[in-house]
Amino acid sequence: MKRIVIAVTGASGSVYAKVLMDKLTSMQGQIDTLAMVLSPNAVDVCQHELGSDILKQYPVRYYDKNDFNAPFASGSGQYDTMIIIPCSMGTLGRIAQGISNDLVTRAADVILKERRKLILVARDTPYNLVHIRNMETVTLAGGIICPATPSFYSKPQTIEQVAATVVDRVIDLAGLQQQTYRWGK
Repeated sequence: MKRIVIAVTGASGSVYAKVLMDKLTSMQGQIDTLAMVLSPNAVDVCQHELGSDILKQYPVRYYDKNDFNAPFASGSGQYDTMIIIPCSMGTLGRIAQGISNDLVTRAADVILKERRKLILVARDTPYNLVHIRNMETVTLAGGIICPATPSFYSKPQTIEQVAATVVDRVIDLAGLQQQTYRWGK
C-alpha cells in the first residue's frame, strides 16, 4: 500500500493531473493514503484549461502550499512517492537547488533525502541549458524526470487518451499495477 502525495504546479497541462487523479482514485487497493497540494497558479491554470476547479474535487486530503505541518513535510510521515504533475521549470529549479520555500519543494526535498520516489512531470518546452542542468541535478539526487511527452502507439483519440500515455508511464514509475497499452502485446 502506497502513501502518495501529488503536487500540481502552474505549468500548462492540467489535463495530466486530472487523468492521473481519475486513475489513482480508482486504485484504492494499492494506495493507503493520497494527498494533494495545488499551487494557486495551478488552480488558475486548471480553471483556464479545463473550465472548472475539478482538481479541488477529488476524495483526497488537500494541503495548502504553505502548510509545513503536513505529514509529508517530514521523513517521519513515511510517504513513499511524490509526483509533481505538471512540474514547472521554476519548481524543478528550486528542488534542484534545495530551496524549500513552500510545501511542494519541502516535500520533494524530504522525498529525496529519504531516498524515496520523486517523479517530476516536466511540461515546459523547449528546454534551455539551465532546465537541463536542473534536471541532471535532480536525477543525480535520485529523482525521476518524466517529461510530459505523449506516445502515439496506442492510437489515442482524445486529449485525455493522449495525456494517459504519459500518466500511465508515471503510474508504472510509481510502482502501481494497472491495465494499459503495452508495446508488443
